[in-house]
Amino acid sequence: MLRVGMLTSGGDCQSLNATMRGIGKALFNYYGDKVEIIGFLDGYKGLMHNEYKELKAKDFSGILDEGGTILGTSRQPFKMMRVVEDGFDKVAAMKQTYKDHKLDCLCVLGGNGSQKTSALLKEEGLNVIGLPKTIDNDLWGTDMTFGFQSAVNIATDAIDCIHTTAASHSRVFIIEIMGHKVGQLPLHAGIAGGADIILLPEIPYDIEIVAKAIKKREEEGKHFTIIAMAEGALSKEDAKLKKKELEKRRVKTPASYDLANRILELTGQEVRVTVPGHTQRGGRPCPYDRVLSTRLGAAAAQLIIKGKYGYLVGVHNNEMVPVPLEDVAGKLKTVDPKCSMIKEAKLLGISFGDE
Repeated sequence: MLRVGMLTSGGDCQSLNATMRGIGKALFNYYGDKVEIIGFLDGYKGLMHNEYKELKAKDFSGILDEGGTILGTSRQPFKMMRVVEDGFDKVAAMKQTYKDHKLDCLCVLGGNGSQKTSALLKEEGLNVIGLPKTIDNDLWGTDMTFGFQSAVNIATDAIDCIHTTAASHSRVFIIEIMGHKVGQLPLHAGIAGGADIILLPEIPYDIEIVAKAIKKREEEGKHFTIIAMAEGALSKEDAKLKKKELEKRRVKTPASYDLANRILELTGQEVRVTVPGHTQRGGRPCPYDRVLSTRLGAAAAQLIIKGKYGYLVGVHNNEMVPVPLEDVAGKLKTVDPKCSMIKEAKLLGISFGDE
């Protein structure tokens, strides 16, 4: 009897259920009734405290297009807490749960923090397979993560909807798009939505250059401007601040509203801020993510069948490939300011606030 554990960790996103479905259907199809799948509830928390439910073949039916996660999720356990707290050793607890269930493998659906913990559990001797989940597409070792394209679609829809009201009222609109450290999502959505200015964490912006771009549009008879701004975008001044100083400043005035105030001062134009927020994580996965997640799940099942553990299932050139978890852990895939997509966007006249 093959026994496989499964959990979803970190922020929720589209296609978590579709990915679990890919793993489950492939394993039940291959092993029949010779496989048992244990779903741990609320991420690593369930693994630590042995909170779970057994997943049958029927549990994977009808969830391909369902948002959220049937197992629940939580932020990975070491983000804000010590490994050992009040005498409770979290790693030891997870290892004991794994042992008690006599698991052959644990599948972890998660992003950077989650896969860092996966690599830790691998070092502790557990058989682990990671699957790349994040709307930020910032996980090192894979070209694409599931949830990203669905989030791009939602953020793009937000920009599309803002276009008409911005044009009608001759205003500057800032759409704050998720992306705390990495700007993949605002970059793609900004280009897809026809934004005039795109501001990313990787390219600190000069407020004078942003104001100049807005004034230039006004002089050309274009009486509105759309700014796609990452939530983690930084001005050149903010980029020089220490982390605690920046956090204190952000609590007082969020980045998008700070930018709005500066634009009003420098241009005199009306500015409005729109924050799609967690809508970017929610709803049904788009067809692209459903296909990607199904393939990732099947590829994970194939690794289990072959007994190949300790890998993240990555995507390279549209092929599913195993990437050692230790190569992924603790690394971010950021936007290269000199990449071809940035150069092409600038050729179109899109400003990134840097030149």
